[in-house]
Amino acid sequence: MPSATRAPHRRRRLHRAAVSTALCPVALLGAAHGAAAGTWSVTPAGAGRPFLYAEGPPGAVLQDTVSVTNPGRTPVVVRLTGTGVRTAFAEARLRVPARTRADVPFTVTVPAGAEPGDLSGTVVARDTGGRTATVRLRLRVAGPALAALTVEHLSVGTDRITYELVNRGTTALAPRLAVRADGVLGRVLDRPPRDLPVRLRPGARLKLTEPWPDRPALDAVDVRLTVTAPGGAHDTATASARFVPWTVPAGAAAALTAGAVLVVRRRGSRTAADGAHGSGADEEGPEGVESTGGPVK
Repeated sequence: MPSATRAPHRRRRLHRAAVSTALCPVALLGAAHGAAAGTWSVTPAGAGRPFLYAEGPPGAVLQDTVSVTNPGRTPVVVRLTGTGVRTAFAEARLRVPARTRADVPFTVTVPAGAEPGDLSGTVVARDTGGRTATVRLRLRVAGPALAALTVEHLSVGTDRITYELVNRGTTALAPRLAVRADGVLGRVLDRPPRDLPVRLRPGARLKLTEPWPDRPALDAVDVRLTVTAPGGAHDTATASARFVPWTVPAGAAAALTAGAVLVVRRRGSRTAADGAHGSGADEEGPEGVESTGGPVK
């Protein structure tokens, strides 16, 4: 943010111990632009600036100066405040003598977690009679725009899928979600990509739930969540689950599941053998059965 004598885009940090409010006779400098005769005004310090401007990375403290001009014949007491962004003035309350201009340094702090882009605010001056005047403030957050996210803590419950989304980049994200689940006998859930009703700010973590009321009563499934967002953000998470009815003993359910896997494997082996040796071949597939409970690649 500029000082009163620098170009508008020049950044400077404030050394708080070294600042003071400067008082200058209005007659030597001319009345402030836009100020009516006999009324006070607040403007960016320096000539020809329509608004205040600052630029810096997240966490930076930037300096500029505003001028309170009193062209009238009596003193005026003004209080300065900032809106929209964190602002600190060298003097928040000041008395400006008649026909005098007061230059007040102040700082703006760029939010530590701000994403690259533009923020807006105002400097507000109010006198003891309730009259106010404002100056626009534009703050540009510097830094590369990076879109990145992760899907974490995926778990499958009785009627829902829960997971967490974490924004690992520097820009806000509007994520899209696709869900797929494969059971022993094939696909049991397939939801195409859709927009989620959330906006994820940089560094934010959000726990979400995906309903699954019609999940299988008896099956071993692998669930796969794929989340994308504009800018190239992409991540996938997988989890396995076994569904067993309360009326079926655990041992019987495991046997049923293993039996189903064995039938599928042996049918596949017979089909391959029939294709190689003709319809009269009586060769069987391998006796061992590999586990299919691992995560989907």
